[in-house]
Amino acid sequence: MDFSYSPKTVELQQRVLAFVREHVQPAEAEFKREMAAFRAAGNPWQGTQTMERLKAAARAAGLWNLFLPESQEGAGLSNLEYAPICEIMGRYPLTGEAMNCSAPDTGNMEILERFGTPEQKQRWLKPLLAGTIRSGFAMTEPAVASSDATAIESRIERDGDQYVINGRKWWTSGAPDPRCEILIFMGKTDPSASTYRQQSMVLVPKDTPGVDVVRPLTVFGYDHAPHGHAEVNFTNVRVPVTNVLLGEGRGFEIAQARLGPGRIHHCMRLIGMAERALELMCRRSLARKPFGKLLSDQGVTRERVANARIMIDQARFLVLHAAYRMDTVGNKAAKKDIAMIKVAAPTMACQVIDWAMQVHGGAAVCEDTPLASMYASARTVRFADGPDEVHRNQIGKMEIEQYMTAKA
Repeated sequence: MDFSYSPKTVELQQRVLAFVREHVQPAEAEFKREMAAFRAAGNPWQGTQTMERLKAAARAAGLWNLFLPESQEGAGLSNLEYAPICEIMGRYPLTGEAMNCSAPDTGNMEILERFGTPEQKQRWLKPLLAGTIRSGFAMTEPAVASSDATAIESRIERDGDQYVINGRKWWTSGAPDPRCEILIFMGKTDPSASTYRQQSMVLVPKDTPGVDVVRPLTVFGYDHAPHGHAEVNFTNVRVPVTNVLLGEGRGFEIAQARLGPGRIHHCMRLIGMAERALELMCRRSLARKPFGKLLSDQGVTRERVANARIMIDQARFLVLHAAYRMDTVGNKAAKKDIAMIKVAAPTMACQVIDWAMQVHGGAAVCEDTPLASMYASARTVRFADGPDEVHRNQIGKMEIEQYMTAKA
């Protein structure tokens, strides 16, 4: 099995890195200043001029919608080809949005591309692909164990040629952003149907009467503005029945199709994030000399650097293998591989970032370094798109099934 990058991938990797050096890195400080000014004024929920300039530069460079192989608007990359590009986005976080490759829009565009009608694609996918609007995904609920998607309580009830939607959602990523115009809502259309046929997904324009963005939610104190996450109430929200995706009872099926690529994208980005943490750890160890000896000469530091290198490469090869399996046998057949990386990559990233924080001491927990924010993001992925426990249970079940005797 050859995991060396193809000439196409290497060439694109070089172009993206050049874009990062020329545009993204010089813009990081200005983006931070703009966001600080927005927060000081009490309104971080707005797009920045810095990001709009980066998006224009990315489009001009042909670095746009790289995540979406099926679309004519995309770069036609396989999962294996996209992996090292997504890794760069994890290392330099502004890069993803600059190239229109950030969540939850990526997953929502994939849903629309695969399951949307021509009319739905024209109305919502086209502007999302153009980067002129953003979107949200309303699935998780605060009142139920949302690690079990079948427990969703929100209702989608038909009334003539309309659906009436009621429910309370939270962690609806993208909802606070004023550029967010469309939400993909998951709820039950038929609670009496079989377990996995009760749910449906419906497109809900955010400005529909009854849609109430109650509050933004912070992640370990970080607001993740301007995109952010929100609690959203849906009260007697009415949309046309033509807004259903794929058909009634297909919501769980769509969710599984969406979350597979989403999980591998998370893991790819976490590898890039861990690489940046390792770099920061090494540079710090060469700059600090407690008790007359460089941290880099301390055995414990070298051991942690070595273990970090091993763990990052282990996770990378596991992710590449999962990407290869997704490309060759499909997401469904690769579900164990996807579950494995969804456990391994966030766990690895949390540990590597933690070691980097330890080397930085007090500087690691304030805004002088990106480490605190990186740790918050990595730790969150251990339950985003399914918690570790669910994935471990699935892996264990599939492993044990290999040794079960055939039923009579």
